[in-house]
Amino acid sequence: MDKISHIGIVEEIKGQAVQVRIQQASACDLCHAKSICSSADTKEKFIELKAPVGSVAVGDKVMVEGSASMGMKAVFLAYVLPLILLVLAMVICLAWIAPGNELLAALASLATLIPYALIIYALRHKLTREFRFELRSLLSHEERQE
Repeated sequence: MDKISHIGIVEEIKGQAVQVRIQQASACDLCHAKSICSSADTKEKFIELKAPVGSVAVGDKVMVEGSASMGMKAVFLAYVLPLILLVLAMVICLAWIAPGNELLAALASLATLIPYALIIYALRHKLTREFRFELRSLLSHEERQE
């Protein structure tokens, strides 16, 4: 299975919740997933994920990994599906609801994004379970003991 990987540093730990600062690496230019990966756009991002208590410590260098299929699903939900909704609403509005009124059709198609965003927000806990990142420490056991 293809993986999307980013090196990061543990910034904060609250129980099993670990906040990691992902650093942009020059390897992003060579990555096949850079077009769908939002961490290629900025210098650093913060991601929160779950890890067993005691498996990492603040300041540890870690590898955050996710499946490439998970990235494609995120792109579909964030960009492709809203675009399809916009176009579909525009066509329906122009064809049946308000023929010839482009302004109303444009406003109606933009308005379809409001319920879409609310649905995504309502499903955020389900989506959090589906979009799982794995955390792997880059320190050996001996290095962690020191």
